[in-house]
Amino acid sequence: MKLGLHSMDHTPHIASVNPRAALPGGEVELQGRGLVPSGFRQPTATIGEQRAYVRMSRASRVLLHVPPGTISGNVQLRVEGHASNSVPLSVGIAVAEDMHPVANPVVDPDGNVYVTFSGERGQPTAVSVYHINPEYQVRPFATGILNATGLALDPEGNLYVSSRHEGTVYRVTPSGAKSIFAEGMGVATGLAFDKEGMLYVGDRSGTIFKIAHDRQVFVFATLEPSVAAYHLAFNRQGTLLVSGPTTSANETIYAIEPDGSISSFYTGLGRPQGIAIDAADNVYVAASLRGRRGVVRITPERVPSLVVSGSGIVGMAFLPEGDAVLATRDTVYHVGLDVAGYLLG
Repeated sequence: MKLGLHSMDHTPHIASVNPRAALPGGEVELQGRGLVPSGFRQPTATIGEQRAYVRMSRASRVLLHVPPGTISGNVQLRVEGHASNSVPLSVGIAVAEDMHPVANPVVDPDGNVYVTFSGERGQPTAVSVYHINPEYQVRPFATGILNATGLALDPEGNLYVSSRHEGTVYRVTPSGAKSIFAEGMGVATGLAFDKEGMLYVGDRSGTIFKIAHDRQVFVFATLEPSVAAYHLAFNRQGTLLVSGPTTSANETIYAIEPDGSISSFYTGLGRPQGIAIDAADNVYVAASLRGRRGVVRITPERVPSLVVSGSGIVGMAFLPEGDAVLATRDTVYHVGLDVAGYLLG
């Protein structure tokens, strides 16, 4: 027996949301069936209680803009009076505004976040580094570092801060006492410690420096100069991963082995910046993938996917409970990702 048209199921169905996390202003893609009305009308969409703008719609694919003020909630479409199923979307919450980071924030084992206020080149700022506690209370932590750029923490809780203007790395104790740790490193940007506790510094003019325990500075590797900054992170095997946007539209994440040999870890990103590693050795990069901006995850098998949608992201770090903090050019966000980060040691 054939069913009449009045008996057909017109209920839209969302099969997936990609990516499953976004910052306000980002864009997510819904895939499924029956996602648009007949004719030239658009479906209506909500994220939680917030109305979302439909940027493009097809029967099996819809692009949604995540508007300012949106919080995490269920995505739902309405098509000709029929409501779809609900699919969760994690939306970043701003926890610190009026910042100026240009690289990754860092997080200590207690969940305290450190983020720079870098300023324009050569411009002194009132505060160089801010401290954000687990309750997201923001206070000044370090001052007097011109163009504070990269950050790294040692096991004793000392914070290392690079000055891209001076080519200097400063050490700041947990109490906020500041001293010069090493000098003479060009346009010093990204920082990272290896398992032996030696510090690596990216000079955006093309050199990766290695600072020994006695503070002697060595040239570890040489790369193509970056137009912005180098960003560094070690994976579980002790390989140093380096990103640094150049003038190319098809950028490479470099892998530098302990002996200094250089290879390509992954090529195909747009303007890659801050890097983080999770406990499963997935690499997370603030970058564009196939024209979509946000945070890209690259598996150990070199398979990329966009995991957070959003513009202006310069870096990220994982929180102890499995969420993440993302830094844009002026704001720090808390984003639910349920990912265990990797800590050296």
